[in-house]
Amino acid sequence: MSDFRVPTVGVVVLTQGTRPSDLADGLASVLAQEDVALDVVVVGNGWQPVGLPKGVRGLGTTENVGIPAGRNRGAAVVSGEYVFFLDDDARIPSRRFLADAVDLLTAQPDIGLVQPRLEGPGDDDPPARWIPRMRKGDRHDSSNVFSCLEAAVVLPRRVFDRAGGWGDEYFYAHEGIELAWRVWDQGKRAWYAGDLLALHPIVHPTRHAEYFRMNARNRVWLARRNLPMPLVPVYVASWTAVTLLRWWRRPADLSAWFGGWTEGWRTSPGVRRPMSWRTVVRMARAGRPPVI
Repeated sequence: MSDFRVPTVGVVVLTQGTRPSDLADGLASVLAQEDVALDVVVVGNGWQPVGLPKGVRGLGTTENVGIPAGRNRGAAVVSGEYVFFLDDDARIPSRRFLADAVDLLTAQPDIGLVQPRLEGPGDDDPPARWIPRMRKGDRHDSSNVFSCLEAAVVLPRRVFDRAGGWGDEYFYAHEGIELAWRVWDQGKRAWYAGDLLALHPIVHPTRHAEYFRMNARNRVWLARRNLPMPLVPVYVASWTAVTLLRWWRRPADLSAWFGGWTEGWRTSPGVRRPMSWRTVVRMARAGRPPVI
């Protein structure tokens, strides 16, 4: 590939500095990428990154601004036709990961977001939630999706900018659903690429009590920020029913969840930007109307 055709990729890695070994491995996997030109920044969420490898810049914040806001800070300072977000405990084992992702986006320009298959570093099967579709099936199969795991995501820069970036207000949880919805609202598709691989430790978010509050608050905010008004109560009601069925034997967790649910209605979700009814129809035809 000649130099003038090499795609440019801005890479954003967000970290709180608590996993230096994992961060080093992840950055090494990025810097090993072939057939792409990189602009890499490590965003220190609440600290100033130091000791970074050559070719990697550091950008610190004075406090923990949250996961989506931290990623947005990094995206604002990197350049490239494409933007790649990678967790500080994730890595991409193939040297052609980014080149292959760009090839996919180039070959199918109606795809506006690519999430790779995630695997754990060992032999354990990854959790089903890492396949962001209703009918999970074989994790190696590719398909349209309507949310994404933020651990490793590639987008054309223009698509990311038109989506408004990640939703700062969420702090963490559900910003990946909003980003995917806003990709669909541009007339494009979010895509789960089962043939692209990223490695990530298997963690269980429900181990944190705060998970339940944030999950509920942000679910309500997601609907209020992004759906046509008649669909807002339908979406929230469907997820309330799902939660009751899933966690009815855990009253303490349900109590925290409903506390967040109430907070989601009583507090401002930020700027409202509802998707078009055309997008609702496209998503429904593609397999998942935005009410379930």
